[in-house]
Amino acid sequence: MKSQEFKKLNIPKKPGVYFFKKDEEIIYIGKATSLKDRVGSYFGADLISTRGPALVDMVTQSISIEWIETDSVLEALILEAELIKKHQPKYNTKEKDNKSFYMVGITDDTLPRVVLVRARNITLKEEIKRLNIKYTFGPYPNGGALRDAMRIIRRIFPYIDGDSLKKDNQEFYRQLGLTPDTRENTVSEAYQENIKHIRDFFAGKKKKILVELEKKMYSLAKQQKFERASLVKKQIFALTHINDVALMKKEYFDTNIGNTVRIESYDIAHMSGKNMVGVMTVVIGNQKAQNEYKKFIIRGNTGADDTKALREILERRFNHEEWGIPDVVVIDGGQAQISVGQQVLKELGKNISVVSVLKDERHKPKDILGDKQIIEKYKEQILLSNAEAHRFAITFHREKRGKNFLNK
Repeated sequence: MKSQEFKKLNIPKKPGVYFFKKDEEIIYIGKATSLKDRVGSYFGADLISTRGPALVDMVTQSISIEWIETDSVLEALILEAELIKKHQPKYNTKEKDNKSFYMVGITDDTLPRVVLVRARNITLKEEIKRLNIKYTFGPYPNGGALRDAMRIIRRIFPYIDGDSLKKDNQEFYRQLGLTPDTRENTVSEAYQENIKHIRDFFAGKKKKILVELEKKMYSLAKQQKFERASLVKKQIFALTHINDVALMKKEYFDTNIGNTVRIESYDIAHMSGKNMVGVMTVVIGNQKAQNEYKKFIIRGNTGADDTKALREILERRFNHEEWGIPDVVVIDGGQAQISVGQQVLKELGKNISVVSVLKDERHKPKDILGDKQIIEKYKEQILLSNAEAHRFAITFHREKRGKNFLNK
């Protein structure tokens, strides 16, 4: 399709899902905060430099564009995944087998949990079995967008996940209204309904949920259970006034075309072993995923031993599978650091490529150690994530050092 043809389309400035079609075949499906602005971005002069040749090829192949409006960006995100699963468009599924993706799962437990799964096609069945998952929704190519979406859904329909089941976290999550009372280890009727509504929401059945909630509200009011009726009324309001500002602020680009490798970098910062901290930074495709950066205060008595500190943060990080699983791990340092990284991941049963960035006396990259094919393919992203890790670690260390100085 040419830009002149696009200009004739009366595309609204509303959230929704759009389709690039070749004859009657859907070749690409995407989501948008503003359909008009997003679709228009495919016809800019800088398309090839900002979005890559695969996307240019998709636009060239397409003959027509169609769209579906949604009430919110959140619903566009969910509808996009369902339609991709249904239609399997060429440019959405291209290279999918070589990439990991995200799923939402609901477990078949006494207290059903809602979990995020990051896996490849070859490992998805293993993850479903390991976590005892009964229902799955997705796939979703962007973990950051999905996590933001789950935060919104959880405020409407509180649920249990791995973190909120931990004894030390239960009261905290209850007070925030993000999880039901699980002290009796029983499933209340209200929680069963929440799980059902979450399933229906991911299946695109918002209208059905609203009908059920209204019936429930009136029934509770008739029984003079006004407090419970008021809670249902709040759910109805939240569902019809979805606050998806987080999703609107972040216009997640089409990361399921071209390179969507997830690279995580780790770095340690301290001064002669004091105020030692570690960080994790994330690059997805060619984009910094700053909302996924993590900070670690080193707990072990490592002195000035960077490799022991590195082992600690890697073990702590991979205790959080809900953060996703990287395709490549980047470590700041030389052979000692890369060896520790490889050893820890092997012990944890993670088959993930590890590389390390070796620095000169001015702390500038002079070499990258590890799998040469990985390095050649992702050199730009490796260096970007490593630079971000160094910057983030230094900033965090200075913050911690300053606080400790003021507290003396």
